[in-house]
Amino acid sequence: MLKLFNTLTRKKEPFKPIKNKSVHLFVCGPTVYDYMHIGHAKTYIQFDVIVKYLRSRGYNVVYLQNITDLDDKIIKRAQEEKIKPSELAQRFEDYYHEDEKKLNITAVTKYAKATDYIKQMVKQTEALIQKSYAYKISDGYYFDISRFADYGKLSHRTVLGAEDAVSRIDDGLEKRNKGDFCLWKFSKPNEPSWDSKLGKGRPGWHIEDTAITETNFGPQYDIHGGARDLIFPHHEAEIAQMESASGKKPLVRYWLHTGFLNVDSQKMSKSLGNFITVRDALKKYNYRVLRFFYIASHYRSPIDYNEQSLEGAKNSLERLNDFVGNLESNKKDNTKLLKELKTNFLKAMDDDFDTVKALAVIFNFIRDSYKNKVGGEKTYKFFEEIDQIFGILTFKKNITDSIRLQDELITVFIKGGGDLSPKARKLVLEREKARKSKDFKKSDELREKIKSLGYSIEDAADGPKVKKI
Repeated sequence: MLKLFNTLTRKKEPFKPIKNKSVHLFVCGPTVYDYMHIGHAKTYIQFDVIVKYLRSRGYNVVYLQNITDLDDKIIKRAQEEKIKPSELAQRFEDYYHEDEKKLNITAVTKYAKATDYIKQMVKQTEALIQKSYAYKISDGYYFDISRFADYGKLSHRTVLGAEDAVSRIDDGLEKRNKGDFCLWKFSKPNEPSWDSKLGKGRPGWHIEDTAITETNFGPQYDIHGGARDLIFPHHEAEIAQMESASGKKPLVRYWLHTGFLNVDSQKMSKSLGNFITVRDALKKYNYRVLRFFYIASHYRSPIDYNEQSLEGAKNSLERLNDFVGNLESNKKDNTKLLKELKTNFLKAMDDDFDTVKALAVIFNFIRDSYKNKVGGEKTYKFFEEIDQIFGILTFKKNITDSIRLQDELITVFIKGGGDLSPKARKLVLEREKARKSKDFKKSDELREKIKSLGYSIEDAADGPKVKKI
């Protein structure tokens, strides 16, 4: 049985969608004023895996993600660059989708731009005014958190605890409560604005998500995801808005939140000089390594991005790919081991998408397979199924190349596919001749020369195994 850890109840619960196998899932998307960074990548890769796993289990998932294409940060940067906020937002939205593609993030069904939902935001604000949850002051309309009895149920804060809230464009001096948040901000000079019954202005940040989800999913849906730092005040505000406007509870059945990311044990920030964009990270590591790095931690756990961890991820992934590359049709599948792999993999993933346990199950299977010298087509096929979820493996079967050593034909196994360069092929032939004649000194020298050409070589009874480094 699939169980999810629900931030709202602080416990694991059996997953029961509102409507059979249909799942409506929403994740807070980016504010497009800068490039995607490695903290964003953690959340979006981990939810990519979660959605792909749900689909593999037969759920019809509609994955909706918003794009915040208007807020103070966008306006400020656009003013600095002397361009329209819409131009800046479109540029960085395009970069965001480019980076998603590079990271093999493909699970999102629909993207929703905030500025395409202005009418819906106005309508929702009008409903809150009519029900006396919202009030007007000189700079806009605000939500009165003291009017919503359940305020704080997600973050476990009281209304008084919300007095410390810090959120975007919510600094009205005339507010009834310090924690009250903006629904509609009256227009200021040189800022984008829309005409409405509320007055000329633009929406607050929190109203964006509930207007988008109500339009696409209705007043209630299955899963809301996002990074842990959005629990308060953003997600708390979403609950207050939608449940107050609709009168229906709960807004969301299951709240899933990803853990924080630090860089070398420090919070990532431009001021500390440790701000890393996805584009910078991809210059150093293959996207599969980055995906493995994030998957190797549970989505709810914090993670430390550092050189040692990334190299560890790279090495572990290489072991995985080596195993897959060695799966051959002439090898037998161990039915018992394979059945245990499938059962234990699903058991781990059904336990709140525990990728850490799932990877441990996979590596235990690899160890046992090497020990028993098994693993053929059925095993290969199941690893293909695993990779439909994880997106980390390189499926290139070994290529064999025959070379003649005097009167003897030697088979060279080229691990991971590809061809040997003519120079490397010649050195492999010379080394095999030296090894056969027990000239181990020359054999070792030739091994180093082969390595300098970018190939590693290992000896086996059925022929040398060459792999591109």
